[in-house]
Amino acid sequence: MRRGQVDQGTTDQHLLDSRGPSDWVHTDPWRVMRIQSEFVEGFGSLADLGPAIAVFGSARLDPADEQYAQAEEVGRRLVEAGFAVITGGGPGGMEAANKGASQAGGVSVGLGIELPFEAGLNPWVDKGINFRYFFARKTMFVKYSQGFVVLPGGFGTFDELFEALTLVQTQKVTRFPIVLVGTDYWQGLVDWLRGTVLAGGKINQADLDLLIVTDDVEEAVRRVAEARGGAPA
Repeated sequence: MRRGQVDQGTTDQHLLDSRGPSDWVHTDPWRVMRIQSEFVEGFGSLADLGPAIAVFGSARLDPADEQYAQAEEVGRRLVEAGFAVITGGGPGGMEAANKGASQAGGVSVGLGIELPFEAGLNPWVDKGINFRYFFARKTMFVKYSQGFVVLPGGFGTFDELFEALTLVQTQKVTRFPIVLVGTDYWQGLVDWLRGTVLAGGKINQADLDLLIVTDDVEEAVRRVAEARGGAPA
């Protein structure tokens, strides 16, 4: 740096001077350190997790709803098949899947996200991490899951679903089954993808074939287990 760009202080001075402004903790270079810390914490916490499946679904699902009971069954069956269960750690379908996994004696993981309208991880999360940044959280889902089971949900569920489809389509991840549970809920989306997106040449048939749609929890678990070359021990 030259002329007017020369800093009149030093880096050490800024670090050690407690009298100066605190705006520096909100600058982009400092955020890089926060982002790095989230990756380090996630990798460190999940490195020894073992085979796991991510389960996504609506945070707005009422415990009295039949879909809540189905999500519990998904969590339980996945544990019985030898998988840990990873959810977004929130209420609704995520809570139900964590509950099923925890009560079955398996590893119940919640990867929470800082949001203004959610109050922490649900009580059935046995191993939990809270994230500030969606992209760091998404990396953990994809890195430590061998597949996705997607229950009925809203925008957040759609986001994770289409991110997974894109990563498989572009071969960023391999052997990654994506199972949609709930034919009535998902069929309209699948029909639109086939009748509009595929018909318009925006995707290939192989892309559409990445989706498995079923109402049968047993089939959903079997399909994710088969993708690993057989049911896990």
